[in-house]
Amino acid sequence: MAHKVIITSDSTCDLSKELLENYGIVINPLTIILGAQDYRDGVDVTPDDIYDFVAKTGQLPKTAAANITEYEDFFRPYVEQGYQIVHFTISSQMSGSFHNSELAAATFPEVYAVDSQNLSTGIGLLVLRAAELAREGLSAKEIYEQICALRDKVDVSFVVDTLEYLHKGGRCSSVAKLGANLLQLKPCIEVKKGAMGVGKKYRGKIADVVPAYIAQRLHDPDDIDTHRVFVTHSGCPKEMEDKAVAKVKELMHFDEILVTRAGCSVSTHCGPNTLGVLFIRKSPICKDS
Repeated sequence: MAHKVIITSDSTCDLSKELLENYGIVINPLTIILGAQDYRDGVDVTPDDIYDFVAKTGQLPKTAAANITEYEDFFRPYVEQGYQIVHFTISSQMSGSFHNSELAAATFPEVYAVDSQNLSTGIGLLVLRAAELAREGLSAKEIYEQICALRDKVDVSFVVDTLEYLHKGGRCSSVAKLGANLLQLKPCIEVKKGAMGVGKKYRGKIADVVPAYIAQRLHDPDDIDTHRVFVTHSGCPKEMEDKAVAKVKELMHFDEILVTRAGCSVSTHCGPNTLGVLFIRKSPICKDS
């Protein structure tokens, strides 16, 4: 028997409006604070607004998770309509979103909060898989269990053009920033155990670095699930976006290559011209490697 299930997510999943509509996914926008003003991520503030704010003030905006009451208010209308819910949040190591949503979910029957242990379309990959399972008629509990088993197979990384935003956010020292700028180093930011860390460093202009980065990420094609891959960026020239997609196609065949623009959360931490390829592996990733 098919179950009445709805898939929901915080706005940190960075899925496009078209994907959300096609899969019937409902978004709970996080709060972005610019100065003294609160905005809803993706509703009344965009990444370009963030870049303008940083350029004018020299400060990063702040992000705020929904509190328990706000999550309860978000879940309640769907529960009252008879839906089971699977809700996704950014990694619990990056935000209090999961903790708050889990406490809120506990007040309702058949509502499951998922700690994605990821960010951006790393979450999006899990959200889309959950939506596919819902279409297959699985219950929220069954979807939750399958998604939790899939989390450590998600390969999430980005190559960063500027360290300015990481530096302002306290994730990069002034000395490291200066050295990277002098040497034109572009670090790869990876998600390991639910937290961001620095992986391989590339040298050169970001447009020239992107193909090398993609080749390195897709170096083990036999272990990659070829159903879907995201090319996600925080605002790149179209030429660079096209170059990235062409490189992915050159190296592997994916059933679906989805190009998306990262939302406010990733843009706040990584700045413009950040680009990543995100996909699911067939076997669990060794998070300590």
